Amino acid sequence: MNLNMPPGGVLISLGADVIEVDRIRGILERQGERFLARVFTEEEREYCSRMAYPHKHLAARFAAKEAVSKCFTTGIGSELGWRSVSVYHGPRHQPLVRLDEKGMGLLRDAGATHVMLTLSHTDLVAVAIAALVRA
Repeated sequence: MNLNMPPGGVLISLGADVIEVDRIRGILERQGERFLARVFTEEEREYCSRMAYPHKHLAARFAAKEAVSKCFTTGIGSELGWRSVSVYHGPRHQPLVRLDEKGMGLLRDAGATHVMLTLSHTDLVAVAIAALVRA
């Protein structure tokens, strides 16, 4: 989904995050698979590993997880884990969010029906903006 509001939709909450791409590259060099397994779902790891510069796509997904956690006002922790939020792509290659049970509970508690997401990255930074919306 992009951040175009559905007709009659209600914006519940916004969250944004920006991260330096080199920060993710450095963590990958130091921690490798341990970092990947702790933070990213298998689906995210598979997608990013197919890219010419996986660290840029991982950085965008890291920012997305942070942005969604800000929408919920929980941060990443006991209420919402790193892998509670998974980014995948829709038919037009738009970024979409899949939530685990914890995330779905927070979505219901917020009175929202879905998470909208937009991602972008350069060689230096990755940014994500997330919105909780009630359709």
